[in-house]
Amino acid sequence: MVEEVQMTFDEALEYVKSNVEVGDILEISYNRIFAPGEVLGFTEEDEVTGEGYRVGLQLTGKILNQSVEIDFNEIADDLIEMRHITDDKELVIELL
Repeated sequence: MVEEVQMTFDEALEYVKSNVEVGDILEISYNRIFAPGEVLGFTEEDEVTGEGYRVGLQLTGKILNQSVEIDFNEIADDLIEMRHITDDKELVIELL
């Protein structure tokens, strides 16, 4: 079952922090980039360096299959949609 919701960036970031777990699938669409992958881990914000909340993903693709770390501060203005997939549900978050 797929559920669709609309959230602000802050609400979506809070959702990721509270609900996404290591091993879940997170598909992030921002600017012209689509980054689907399995969540490897999380890194909290760092006020000293200015880095934001980061999610490590093992990309799932036919051409690219590498791990990346996505900084939510860097993509805040360009984030379009996220899809959170677990064994039980699929949630599509459209950014307002």
